[in-house]
Amino acid sequence: MLKDLIEEINEILPQTQCTRCGYPNCNEYATAVAQNTADINQCPPGGDLVIKQLATLLNKSVKALNPENGSIKPRQIAIIKEEDCIGCTLCIKACPVDAIVGANKMMHTVIEDYCTGCDLCLPACPVDCIIMVDAVDDNWSKAQAQAAKQRFDNRNLRKQIELKEREARLKRIRENKN
Repeated sequence: MLKDLIEEINEILPQTQCTRCGYPNCNEYATAVAQNTADINQCPPGGDLVIKQLATLLNKSVKALNPENGSIKPRQIAIIKEEDCIGCTLCIKACPVDAIVGANKMMHTVIEDYCTGCDLCLPACPVDCIIMVDAVDDNWSKAQAQAAKQRFDNRNLRKQIELKEREARLKRIRENKN
């Protein structure tokens, strides 16, 4: 029952994985809302629409976005000033939906259709070559949210596999030394 509610709430959320709600990702926020440990008004990217949908689902009163979580503004996307990029890969590591591509010591770029506007890449960039600009299309559709969630889930799975492979390599190295 609770798992179904969490899934319903998560389905409503925009899947930007921005952490502005105070949780590390949309699913964690959905879990907290379902468990009644977080309020329904903590998602700036979702704005009034998400607050209204959550209020309806949970039979709660609609309320304004909590200003501690940010403000409602037009959808934005990250742009890398390519001439300033040093290829450090920190933005790639920070992007929760694999919207940034590039290689070490090479210029990086943002796949604009994948960018959720989370702006988690901004503080990661040591040379401030990333800017946020208003998206051409202010609408963030359910299809885009689902695609972003899938990229987020795929990224997390890939990172888990990479970690297990690294741990296995290190174990083999330690065993070979003994």
